[in-house]
Amino acid sequence: MDKLTTIKQANKQLFEVGDLASVPSFFDENYVAHAGDKTYNGHKFILQFVKQIRTAIPDIKIQKCELLSDNNDMLTIQKTFTGTHRSPLKGIPASGKKVKWYEISVVKFNNEKIIEEWLVSDLSAQLMLKLKPGK
Repeated sequence: MDKLTTIKQANKQLFEVGDLASVPSFFDENYVAHAGDKTYNGHKFILQFVKQIRTAIPDIKIQKCELLSDNNDMLTIQKTFTGTHRSPLKGIPASGKKVKWYEISVVKFNNEKIIEEWLVSDLSAQLMLKLKPGK
């Protein structure tokens, strides 16, 4: 499986299908995620994160997963997600409204598995916007 397909399949299996048992198939056991000024490690983090997102946005769909650049073992990807904000997420109360958000990630591979990611997402901003009256 090529790297882009691995990324697409990992996102689909985890977020859309909810197949948490597939984590070791896609992610190295020494996985590290960088988001803002925070760093997260391992399969346990992935499992917690996916559960959190799927609980808050149970109908999550990946609308687009597009390759922006390929530098051998590192790919830059732009993803577009949609879903309905049904329960609190990161202290943001559920709005019951449809949300659409974007994510840019640089994904590093080791032996065909994702070992490290640098992520930028506007999910929190989009959820906050949906709380404003008239949105």
